[in-house]
Amino acid sequence: MLRDHIEKILPLTDEEFSFVQTFFTTRKYKKHQYLIQEGDEVKNCYLVISGLLKLVYNDDNDKDHIVSFAMEDWWESDYYAFYTQSQATMSLTCIEDTEVYCFSFENYKKLCAALPKMERFFLQKSTFGFLAAQRRILSLLTSNAKERYEQLLKQHPSLLQRVPKSLLAKYLGVSRETLSRLV
Repeated sequence: MLRDHIEKILPLTDEEFSFVQTFFTTRKYKKHQYLIQEGDEVKNCYLVISGLLKLVYNDDNDKDHIVSFAMEDWWESDYYAFYTQSQATMSLTCIEDTEVYCFSFENYKKLCAALPKMERFFLQKSTFGFLAAQRRILSLLTSNAKERYEQLLKQHPSLLQRVPKSLLAKYLGVSRETLSRLV
């Protein structure tokens, strides 16, 4: 899965992939288990092998905001804390039993230095992540609840089958009742 994921962007020789693979570890988590808790040092970013994650920000009024979901073949972390090597301001939790590739910041630096083409891979992944985040922000600013729901349905229909309605409502910024009327 890791090789297929990388080779969607750039080819690797068998030797290169064997080398790249040494920088990743796998780990399994149970439903409701934390990968990152607010206040933790963020040591890893994660590539989902199987399962489903949610990234949550808890505001000063103790209200949860779902920033994103991550399913198979998606990366997730508290990226600000990961890249600045600071404490997490968000929590990353399993919605389902989940298996991930763990990739540490130290290994990120070592791999990019040793194999520069991987730096191009991570740049492209970061760019696509940035574009998706911008699209989500614009959607929250300019679309009504029904339009946001329809965009999510169009872009990620399988996600809607796996995420409880209460979490979808938080992600879309609406009440559970409003979401029920939209569905």
